[in-house]
Amino acid sequence: MENNEQKLTNFGIHRPKETSSGQALSEFLPQLETYTPVIPDAVASYYMNASGLNCSDPRIVRLISIAAQKFISDVANDALQHCKTRSSATQGNNKIQKDKDGKPIKDKKFTLTVEDLAPALNENYGITVRKAHYFV
Repeated sequence: MENNEQKLTNFGIHRPKETSSGQALSEFLPQLETYTPVIPDAVASYYMNASGLNCSDPRIVRLISIAAQKFISDVANDALQHCKTRSSATQGNNKIQKDKDGKPIKDKKFTLTVEDLAPALNENYGITVRKAHYFV
């Protein structure tokens, strides 16, 4: 019964009872100052200010940049998985692709398309992507 009460109080999120989370945060914040995310601080600050969030702490800006970078990376990875499953379903698993010289292709290059991006965003994140009516 005590375990069920614990699940209800923290909504199923299992958090350690130790107080070491403050120590982990104190170790993480100095690392933010030296890490350079893919999204520049100026771009993150611009979009934060445009959405109404005025923050002067550069660590918070970097933290949001890292979160955005993680989101973009996850979406791209999910779209890649959709592309791989779609291409393997259309080509069949028994056929080996060959280049124009007749040599087997080892590493196939993939292109990010809306056909792969739309289901990845819809299934995993609830974001619906549609083409404009003049592209249909």
